[in-house]
Amino acid sequence: MNKGVYIATLESHSGKSLISLGLMRTLLGKTTKVGYFRPIIDDPEEGKKDNHIDTVLSYFDVDLSYHDAYAFTRSQIIQKRNGGNSGEIIDTIIRKYKKLEEEFDIVLVEGSDFSGEGSVFEFDVNVLIAKNLGIPTIIIASGREKSREILMGNLQMAYHAFTNKDVRVMAVVSNRIEAVQLEETLDAMRDFLPDSVGVFAIPSIDTLSNPTLKEIIKALNGKVLFGHEFLDNQTGNFNVGAMQLRNYLLHLKNESLVITPGDRADIILGALQANISSNYPRISGIILTYGLTPEDSILKLIEGLSQVVPIISVEDGTFNVANKVGAIKSNIYADSLQKIETSISTFERYVSFDTLAEKLISFEPKGITPRMFQYSLIKRAQQVKKHIVLPEGTDDRILTAAARLIAMDLVDITLLGDEEVIKNKIMKLALNLDLKKVKIINPSTSLHFEDYALTYYELRKHKNVNLDMAKDRMSDVSYFGTMMIYKGHADGMVSGAAHTTQHTIIPALQFIKTKPGVSVVSSVFFMCLEDRVSVFGDCAINPNPTAEELAEITISSAESSQAFGIEPKIAMLSYSSGTSGKGEDVDRVRQATEIAKRLRPDLKIEGPIQYDAAVDLSVGKSKLPDSEVAYQASVLIFPDLNTGNNTYKAVQRETGALAIGPMLQGLNKPVNDLSRGCTVDDVFNTVILTAIQAQGI
Repeated sequence: MNKGVYIATLESHSGKSLISLGLMRTLLGKTTKVGYFRPIIDDPEEGKKDNHIDTVLSYFDVDLSYHDAYAFTRSQIIQKRNGGNSGEIIDTIIRKYKKLEEEFDIVLVEGSDFSGEGSVFEFDVNVLIAKNLGIPTIIIASGREKSREILMGNLQMAYHAFTNKDVRVMAVVSNRIEAVQLEETLDAMRDFLPDSVGVFAIPSIDTLSNPTLKEIIKALNGKVLFGHEFLDNQTGNFNVGAMQLRNYLLHLKNESLVITPGDRADIILGALQANISSNYPRISGIILTYGLTPEDSILKLIEGLSQVVPIISVEDGTFNVANKVGAIKSNIYADSLQKIETSISTFERYVSFDTLAEKLISFEPKGITPRMFQYSLIKRAQQVKKHIVLPEGTDDRILTAAARLIAMDLVDITLLGDEEVIKNKIMKLALNLDLKKVKIINPSTSLHFEDYALTYYELRKHKNVNLDMAKDRMSDVSYFGTMMIYKGHADGMVSGAAHTTQHTIIPALQFIKTKPGVSVVSSVFFMCLEDRVSVFGDCAINPNPTAEELAEITISSAESSQAFGIEPKIAMLSYSSGTSGKGEDVDRVRQATEIAKRLRPDLKIEGPIQYDAAVDLSVGKSKLPDSEVAYQASVLIFPDLNTGNNTYKAVQRETGALAIGPMLQGLNKPVNDLSRGCTVDDVFNTVILTAIQAQGI
């Protein structure tokens, strides 16, 4: 049984991390447990970890210790070779890999980096390791600063080196290719590779190649004078401020890094002013050379500014600094979330790996795991990109989630609120949010305001709403956002981070209204437990549903479950199981079960049933041995809001489960409510759910 794949490259800085991150995400969407292993790593700095391992283990929350994720450091390899113990190298690598193979469904093995002493031998070592592990290989090469002939020659040599050792090459990837040359590169690769090998080309991505200020400071041994909170700013380009300010301003480009002697107060202050001016592009930072710093009066002036990009002092001269900055190679770190998500998004856009990934997995996983579920949500959102409006555009969590969503190209977004306030918040949070890809609308000054108010008036005048009242309503972000959906200017809305549930839902009930045949709006949470995903409903909307309403909630929840790939086995929860219990509450659940079964005889429904009997094998078989649902329920329907809301929160807190939702059911168009205690991840996941709902599930 094949349980691994080896990622090999021909050189350093090939973009191997992009492939590793993207492939990890793909594999986690296909199977339950994916391990990660690096046979050889560079010697980390004292007290630090290998960057590749730290990034993958932390971002994907891989249940694997750091020391189990590698076999040797580079210096250990050299010592063993010099001591005549080369055989021990492969034996140890195989042993450590096989241990992971037993613990995980599949293991992603990432080859070495071709840096430092001994790199001349690394290609042959990678071939040897892949052969001894008996796993297929993906070969990666960088096209940067190479002619097509040289790149193809390198790839052909690498392909034959692996296949001549009986290592199956699964795919070949040309990375960092000029965008206009992608198709030509693919054609050239197909000329020498068989049809059984996947062929892919990925363009250069500036946001992955450009170093952050943090990396530049480390390379230059710089001292940060101002702007510590913005050290994750990326440099789009750099230029030297040596001319007069009036001329220098003409050379500024977006995300420019300004390099200037520390006594050029005119350049420093001019660049800072340009950064906050709407007439000039933003800069990423300022480097002051020759160890010079501005006079105290200038420093005091800068210190009083509200927002200052990083200003860094270095001892080196301007010319040397410019050369060193140009030579810095950017890396991806565990806290580089923007780069990680851009890498994954780029991989998924240019590498159609689903078919190849399935070849690696020779078994059918049971049910759907949390990783598979989250992966499937992202893939479905990408199929048909939808436009989501976020009324709480000044909330930090909303803006941070919006930056992630835009970076991964999952949805189009409109933020509601004052444009200047929102832009200042984005700058204060140091978010890499491309404002060209996001709409910002102030409801009161919107071109649609009058039309929206008139539409609301026509819809609600039978409720004694006059035009002045309608205008007042449209000044409210929740009403305005909901009207955007009604008018077809957005596909869905997510709110509630700073507003109550009622504030979010009432506008939708007033004029979005419920689907035909639906009388009650309800909600579900997708509870991502350790080994499965369960659907909990209703935990957010209806306090004390009647038997008829409970039956309708059950059917809506079953349909939501099916729509998201979870087979509905429905447990109607109560304090007793089967016919044993008596009382008004259990009778209501019993009646609701009968109604739901009559309306949808095709569904597997059990009720009344206790929670433990619904999910625990021994209890379920003991209490309801002939049930199709007992001990294997995937949809759990709670009898009232008090029970449901407390249970989902208890499960979430005590087990560490991820609760995605609530997702509202029954509306004609999707509107979803957040908790005021929501996290950035909650916002991110709820927007994705809303986008999928908007696709017409």
